[in-house]
Amino acid sequence: MRLLLAGSHEAADLPELSLPVRGGGVSALARVAEVEVGDAPALVNRRQGQRRLVVGFNVRGADLGSVVRDAQVAAARTTTLPRGYRIEWGGQYESLTAATKRLALIIPFVLVLVLGVLLVTFGKLRMALSVFLVVPVAAVGGVLTLALRAMPISLPAAIGFIALTGIAVMNGVVWMARARELENELDDVAEIARRAALERARPVLMTALVAALGFLPMMLSNGIGAEVQRPLATVVVGGLFTSTLLTLFVLPVLYPWLRGQRLKRARGDAV
Repeated sequence: MRLLLAGSHEAADLPELSLPVRGGGVSALARVAEVEVGDAPALVNRRQGQRRLVVGFNVRGADLGSVVRDAQVAAARTTTLPRGYRIEWGGQYESLTAATKRLALIIPFVLVLVLGVLLVTFGKLRMALSVFLVVPVAAVGGVLTLALRAMPISLPAAIGFIALTGIAVMNGVVWMARARELENELDDVAEIARRAALERARPVLMTALVAALGFLPMMLSNGIGAEVQRPLATVVVGGLFTSTLLTLFVLPVLYPWLRGQRLKRARGDAV
């Protein structure tokens, strides 16, 4: 039997350690085992009944997922594991992988739910899609803001996109609902779009401004937890800027195309 021990001053006495033997009496450890002094782990961790050796590192200034993927490629290319060994990537990366799988189901569900609510609200697919257009435009603003701050698209940023969707769609609904009300008073769709934009400019701007100012301290934070707060707030602030521009300037331009001919025909039939 071979016994490997971590180096210490007491290890020199172990070969002479007395062991009880069958039939009575004692025997020195060196007579039943080969004792060697060498390097060994100071602590043996176990998981699910198996030994494991933990190698940890922190990521700064890069995307955790990209860093781990690069490390996996490098480990597969340069490392040959003995039989019975395997590599598992855990820690924050394990949590990131689990959360990404959940978000892959949640985000499409949220988008479909929002589109369904818009369709029920306005009753017209084209109008629902026109309001839903603020979602990709807001997402573009969030991505551009992340790029300007040299920040990767991370899990907190993905959560920020979900929060941004609700605020952006709400502003679009506020504008479109007023335009639908003005259809009962005016025949000119261009005038309807102009009046709705002017009358809803204040509530749309206030909603976007209050939300952006609320997220601004998180966007500029550098303290504990800032690595989670900054991406989320950056996405919301940048996305609100582009979605507000769309609500106040692009939607009024699209509205005559969406409603012009149908509205005139309806007025003519009524006459």
